Amino acid sequence: MNHSTESHLPAPATNTMGPISPELMHRMDAYWRAANYLSVGQIYLYDNPLLRRPLELSDVKPLIVGHWGTTPGQNFIYVHLNRVIKKFDLDMFYVAGPGHGGPALVGNTYLEGTYSEIYPDVSQDEAGLKKLFTQFSFPGGISSHVAPTTPGSIHEGGELGYSLSHAFGAAFDNPGLIVACVIGDGEAETGPLATSWQSTKFLNPVSDGAVLPILHLNGYKISNPTVLARIEEEELGQFLRGCGWEPRFAEGDDPEEMHQLMAGALDEAIETIRHIQDTARTTGDTTRPRWPMIVLKSPKGWTGPKVVDGLRIEGTFRSHQVPLLVDADHPAHLGQLESWMRSYKPEELFDADGRLLPDLAELAPDGDRRMGANPHTNGGVLLRDLHMPDFRVHAVTVPAPGAVDAQDTLVLGEFLRDVVKLNADRRNFRIFGPDETLSNFLGAIFEETSRQWDAKTLASDEFLAPAGRVLDSMLSEHQCEGWLEGYLLTGRHGLFNCYEAFIHIVDSMFNQHAKWLKVTSQLPWRRNIASLNYLLTSHVWQQDHNGFTHQDPGFLDHVVNKKADVVRVYLPPDANCLLSVMDHCLRSQHYVNVVVAGKRAMPQWLTMEAAAVHCTEGIGIWEWASNDEGGEPDVVLACCGDTPTLEVLAAVSILRTHLPSLKIRVVNVVDLMKLEPPTEHPHGLSDRDYDSLFTTDKHIIFAFHGYPWLIHRLTYRRANRNLHVRGYNEEGTITTAFDMRVQNRLDRFHLVQDVIDRLPQLGATGDYLKQKMRDKLVEHSHYIDIHGQDLPEIRNWTWTANRP
Repeated sequence: MNHSTESHLPAPATNTMGPISPELMHRMDAYWRAANYLSVGQIYLYDNPLLRRPLELSDVKPLIVGHWGTTPGQNFIYVHLNRVIKKFDLDMFYVAGPGHGGPALVGNTYLEGTYSEIYPDVSQDEAGLKKLFTQFSFPGGISSHVAPTTPGSIHEGGELGYSLSHAFGAAFDNPGLIVACVIGDGEAETGPLATSWQSTKFLNPVSDGAVLPILHLNGYKISNPTVLARIEEEELGQFLRGCGWEPRFAEGDDPEEMHQLMAGALDEAIETIRHIQDTARTTGDTTRPRWPMIVLKSPKGWTGPKVVDGLRIEGTFRSHQVPLLVDADHPAHLGQLESWMRSYKPEELFDADGRLLPDLAELAPDGDRRMGANPHTNGGVLLRDLHMPDFRVHAVTVPAPGAVDAQDTLVLGEFLRDVVKLNADRRNFRIFGPDETLSNFLGAIFEETSRQWDAKTLASDEFLAPAGRVLDSMLSEHQCEGWLEGYLLTGRHGLFNCYEAFIHIVDSMFNQHAKWLKVTSQLPWRRNIASLNYLLTSHVWQQDHNGFTHQDPGFLDHVVNKKADVVRVYLPPDANCLLSVMDHCLRSQHYVNVVVAGKRAMPQWLTMEAAAVHCTEGIGIWEWASNDEGGEPDVVLACCGDTPTLEVLAAVSILRTHLPSLKIRVVNVVDLMKLEPPTEHPHGLSDRDYDSLFTTDKHIIFAFHGYPWLIHRLTYRRANRNLHVRGYNEEGTITTAFDMRVQNRLDRFHLVQDVIDRLPQLGATGDYLKQKMRDKLVEHSHYIDIHGQDLPEIRNWTWTANRP
C-alpha cells in the first residue's frame, strides 16, 4: 500500500459525458467506494480495519449482524446529495427510510467528520476506524438502524412506514429546508407510507420547505420481491403522478452511467423545487404544483459478492442481510470477504494514518451544511418556548361544586385558539388530527386559523386555506402522527387530538417515538425536544351513539408500558383542570403526555384556583365531598376521569343521604402515575403519602376511566390490598350514556352496592339500601327501553353533600 497523503486514483476516463465532469464523477465514485468500504467493515470487522495485513478469522466479529442490501444504494445517494448541497448551497438533511441502512449513515457522517466531532474516540485515523467497525451491532456499541446515536438522524427506521410523513413534518414551516427522504421499496408497501404520498396536498410552497422523495427500488425485501419493482415503469410513473409527483428515473448497474443519471435527475429536481418556490413566493400563487421526486433503480447489494457457494447474491434477496457468512464453518469465505473489501481499493482512499484523502474529503459540505450536522436533525437546538396565554382567563366560573355544567374540550378550544394566536408569527405550533378537530369541539381554533389544504377547494368548504395552523384534513392517524413527530423532532411544538378508541392505530408509532425519547435523553449532545401531546376525547364513556366499535380506553395501558422518565398520563375531571393540565403539557419537553377529556356537558367541580392546586399535586382528597375529617374513614371512594368522578360523587350523595353516619373519603386522581411508587415513576407517591390518602387497611372502591386491571398493576406494591376497581369491561352498544356505565358496572347504583358489600357492619340498613339500588337498576332498564333516554333523576342530577 502507498502511504502518501496524495491522491493515487487512476486517471479518469475522458469520454464520459453528462452533467458532471469525468474528473468529478471519478472522485465521487471513489468517495462512494470509501462509504461502501466502511459499511462492509462495520458489518464484519473487529480488527485490521485498513487491511494492512491479510485478513484472519480473528479480525472478523464472532457474531456478524447487519444489513448490506440497502446500504450501497444509500451510500450512492448520500454522495450525490453532498454534491447538490454544495452546488446549490442547500439546507438539506437525509431521512433514511429503509430501516437497516445504519452502516450507510454512520459511515457517511464519519467521512464528513460529523461523527468524530460528536464521538471523539471514533477518531479519523486507523484507531478510529477500528472503533467505528467494532462498535457496530456489537455489545455495548450501536444498533444496525439509523438510530438516535447517529448524527443527522430524526428517523430510526427500525419499523418501516413513517419516513415520508416525518419528512413532511420537518418541512412544515421551514421554507428554506429540503428534506431528502429515501424510501425503500419494501417500506413503500406499508399502509402509512402509501398514505404519505398524498402529503403534497398539504405543503405550501410559500411558507413551507420541500420534500424530495427518492424511491430506492432495489427489488427485494427480506426474501420476496417488492411490488413496485415488479411493475412496468409506465405503471409506476402513473401511480406516482397520480399521487401528485413528477418522477425522474435513474436505472442501471454501471457506476459511470448511474453517476451521470443520478446527477442529472438531482439537478433537475432541485432546479424544479427552486422554480416552484420562487414562483409561489414572488407571485403569491399557491396553486398546487407537481413536486419532483426520483426513482433510483439499482441492484440490491450493489458492488457486493455476486455469487456465494454457487448462489447468486448481488441483485437478489440473498444480499438483504449478511451476504457472506464468515466463521470457522465457512473458512473459504474469509478470502472472499477480503477480496470484496479490497475491490474498493482502500489504498486509493485513505492515507497512511487512515484518514480519507483530502481531495475526497472536500467533496463533503462544510459546517452545518453537512447532513450529519444539520441543526434541524437535533431539534432541541432550534426549540423556542411557546408564548403561552394565561389559561385562567378561560376558567369556567364554578360557584359551588357541580353547580354548573360545561363542555370541557369546548372550553379548551378557546385556550388553544389563543396559543395559536400568540405564536402566529413564530410559526412553531400546529394542531394535528384525523378530521376530528370540530367533532372534538375544538372549533374555536378556527376563529384564528384555517386548516392547511393545498388541493382543490369548493365554495361550500369550511376553514380551508393554503396556509394554516391545523392539519386535520386527512383521515389518517398514521399521517397525522408522522407529521407531528417530524415537526417536533425538528424543534417545534404541537398537539394531536383524536378519538380515544382510534389512537390505537398509531400504537406502534408512539412506541418508536417513546423509544427515541428514551435513548436521546441519555445522549448529552442531543437536546430535548417539545413533548408529544395527545388529547384523547370522544372517549369510551361518550360513545353511546357510536357503540362498541368506538369504545376502547386501552391506549393508557399501552403508554404505561414505556419508560417512566418518558410518559405522563392525565385524566382531568373538569374543564378548569383540563386547562391547567394542557398548559403544563404544552410547556413541557421530552415527554409523551396523554390527556383524556370529554366533550359532552358535564358537571364542573373546581374553581380555577382549586383546579390549579389539584392538578399541580396530581391527586388529593376532595374535602368538600368527604365527611371523615378528624377521624378514619369507613371507606375510600376514589375516581380517575370525568365520568368516574361524576358517578362516584353521585354514589357518595346516595350514601350520605341514606347512611349519614358512614364516614367517606373521596380521592380524585388527575395524574395517573401518582399511583405508582416513586421507585417506578418520578411522579409516584411515597408509601407514606399514598397511605395518608388511601389508608393502610380500609376498603377502596376505585372508579376508573379505563380497564380496571391497570389500576391494580400500578398499585400492586402498596400496603393496602383492599382495592376494588370498576372501569370499562368491554361492554357497550348503542344505548344511553348512563346505560353504558350500568353495563360496565361503573354507575352510582353498582358503586353503592359495592360499598355495602365491603362493609358488613352496615347490617340491615345496608341491606335495605342495596335493595333500593337493585330496584333502581331495574327501573332504569325499563325506562330506557320505553323512552330511549335516561331517567330524569339521572339527566337532572346535581351534586349535594346532604350533610346531616
